Amino acid sequence: MAAVAAALTVTAAACSTTPAGDSSSGASTAPGALKPVTLQLQWFTQGQFAGYIAAADQGFYREQGLDVTFKEGGVDIVPQTVLAQGQADYAIAWVPKALASREQGAAITDVAQVFQRSGTRQVSFATENITAAAELKGKKVGNWGFGNEFELFAGMTDAGIKPAKDVTLVQQQFDMQALLSGEIDAAQAMSYNEYAQVLEATNPATGQLYKPGDFSMIDWNDDGTAMLQDAIWASTDKLSDPAYADQTTKFVAASLKGWAYCRDNVASCRDIVVKAGSKLGASHQLWQVNEVNKLIWPSPAAGVGTIDQAAWDQTVKVARTAVNADGQTVLTKDPDPQAYTDDYVSRAVEILKGQGVDVVGTNYRPETVTLNPGGN
Repeated sequence: MAAVAAALTVTAAACSTTPAGDSSSGASTAPGALKPVTLQLQWFTQGQFAGYIAAADQGFYREQGLDVTFKEGGVDIVPQTVLAQGQADYAIAWVPKALASREQGAAITDVAQVFQRSGTRQVSFATENITAAAELKGKKVGNWGFGNEFELFAGMTDAGIKPAKDVTLVQQQFDMQALLSGEIDAAQAMSYNEYAQVLEATNPATGQLYKPGDFSMIDWNDDGTAMLQDAIWASTDKLSDPAYADQTTKFVAASLKGWAYCRDNVASCRDIVVKAGSKLGASHQLWQVNEVNKLIWPSPAAGVGTIDQAAWDQTVKVARTAVNADGQTVLTKDPDPQAYTDDYVSRAVEILKGQGVDVVGTNYRPETVTLNPGGN
């Protein structure tokens, strides 16, 4: 975990998805007066970040006087480290990983908890009869490592399984080939990405695409070991600067308006992400935007991006107590009070309410998405 948090290499080129000549913003700010802002994404351009990309495409950042440029993530890029080093103004990062970096000295603060639920799953063929963590015993269990594994290890530990002894742990690539080829019995997957990959693959027994009934899935939200994931992180030190603090409120407001847009316009956001340069197929991106919406909406009564204290406390508990195969925990102590704040998101929510934006999504209903072969 320390090695990941200490990684300093930043190789992704910055890319802006603000379209030239877009007249959809309704912004009153002259283009020359826009404040340049850089956001470090956690991964490559995809539906996981649709709300931010849509906020740029639809002119929501410009409404707030901002010109936002995105930096893509990658395997060797640690977003919270990029932020802490001053190479980005904001970053998208999972809470436990960012808290680990903060414990090691990174001055970063969670200013908007966008994902309210975890998207991590453990997927297996239905014939393996793995529907709960206890049934992983004696199986070949894949995981990505790099701090992504702690929900799985916490689930196994709670089920009385010793991860280093009772299962065969396999370092999994960021795809589902090891599961589909039978090399492992259970694979780590995100509900919005890798799970779709198995449903886009052809079942050799039928010649048709696999169906959800062909697989079993463990959802750590149901298991009680889920941890909070994508959040907007800001510089703790710079938040004492009134200009940066005001900019943070505006950035959060525009970002959350982007997510509200993607909640209500799934296909449009799919198209926006594809246009922004995603390497994944159109049906895969439609699935991804739809599944990510499920992790955000409905949001807490206080509004999208605010902290659910119970979810935060559970994240910290798992981060402090779950032990991986190397005997490490994510955190060695509780995070300090500056690790998160609802101050900026609360002001942002009030801005959106004033614009008539639904900031809770009480009546949200996900769409039904049909995947095509290979996600095309």
